[in-house]
Amino acid sequence: MKKVVALAVAAIASVGLLTSCSSSNEAIKKIDPVEFSDVVAQSGVIVLDVRTPSEFSAGHIANAININLEGSDFATEVSKLDKNATVAVYCRSGNRSGVATKQMAELGFTDMYDMQGGILDWEAAGGPVVQ
Repeated sequence: MKKVVALAVAAIASVGLLTSCSSSNEAIKKIDPVEFSDVVAQSGVIVLDVRTPSEFSAGHIANAININLEGSDFATEVSKLDKNATVAVYCRSGNRSGVATKQMAELGFTDMYDMQGGILDWEAAGGPVVQ
């Protein structure tokens, strides 16, 4: 009987650990360009482009700030942002934004939107870009 109780306690404890590990994943919401458009239209949302500076200069979403995921100072620069703010993150195709949001969750960011398909899908859906 003691062994069964010990196993049950261990199982409950492991569920608690799994729940706490998934909290960083809950901070990241993967959305399409149409939903992303709704998010970036909200007041106070930080729009973060994680592409290279040359990609950013070629065209980006209005009001976006550029912090290059591939830059050596990405963690330092992104840590200067408000970790409790809503951050809408995008890249070219959706790969780098996924990496960036995972890193940001580890840094303590709590409310992020990761645009699937990146600026390529944004433009294909008719989303405007500025230079």
